[in-house]
Amino acid sequence: MKSILLTGSTGFIGSNILKKLYPKYKIFIILRSSSKNKIKLNNHKKIEIINYKNFNQLNKKLQKIKVDVVIHCATHYVKQHSFKDILKLAESNIVFGNIILENLNKMKIKKFINFSSVWEDYDSIKDNDFNLYSVYKKSFSKLVKFYKKKFSNIDYYNIMINNTFGENDNRLKIINVLKKNYQKNRITKIISKNLLINLLNVEDIVDAINLIIVKNTKPNTYLLKNKMSYKIVDIINFFNKNYKKKIKVRWLSNKLINEKIYPYNQLKKWKPQKSKLIDIIKIIKSA
Repeated sequence: MKSILLTGSTGFIGSNILKKLYPKYKIFIILRSSSKNKIKLNNHKKIEIINYKNFNQLNKKLQKIKVDVVIHCATHYVKQHSFKDILKLAESNIVFGNIILENLNKMKIKKFINFSSVWEDYDSIKDNDFNLYSVYKKSFSKLVKFYKKKFSNIDYYNIMINNTFGENDNRLKIINVLKKNYQKNRITKIISKNLLINLLNVEDIVDAINLIIVKNTKPNTYLLKNKMSYKIVDIINFFNKNYKKKIKVRWLSNKLINEKIYPYNQLKKWKPQKSKLIDIIKIIKSA
């Protein structure tokens, strides 16, 4: 049985990966001792929690485990930062991951899978960072390149993602906001009626990660995205046409907004199966 070290297991993507993979693999997850987040599956015999008070303790604990694969989802995200965000951005997006990279050989890792953001190359322009968060993500990618030379026996994968949706999403993302406002019968303000957005179900992301784990996938940077982008007005019109209770929206403009995505490599043998229009509708409708 393969063993996996999963970071960010309490976040949206990490928690979905944990839920899907823990029946098949032995999973190690990392949690700060002070963390208020709870893992619902932490009593399962295939899940082992690595608690740590500080980075020095984490470093020592990592040296005592042996795992086949690292799935690095942990991050700290802010769209627009302030001074108070800088330390947490650095610790979560650089230092934490660097400690894991430093211990790859000692843990006997075979594959290192890292999540990053298309905002590193915003609007399909290379090295056009959207915000400070994307700068940190790109900086971490450079750290990975350094360790690729140092530990060349390991396969490294960089997974670029954009807009995601799915069940149990507490983030301030458009589909989740529509869902919450729909449940509370509130109006959702949307920047434009002509906003196009590429939406990928987190379940499709989990399937891609499992494919990398089990298949002899070529190490590379891969983009996970839907086959098509949706105009947000079409999603809402389709919903309101088929359900008695309507989504209430206030459109703020008619400006065409269609951010381009840099053409990274596509993951072979993977296609999104759960990111169709009806899948988006089901999430908004779900209680």
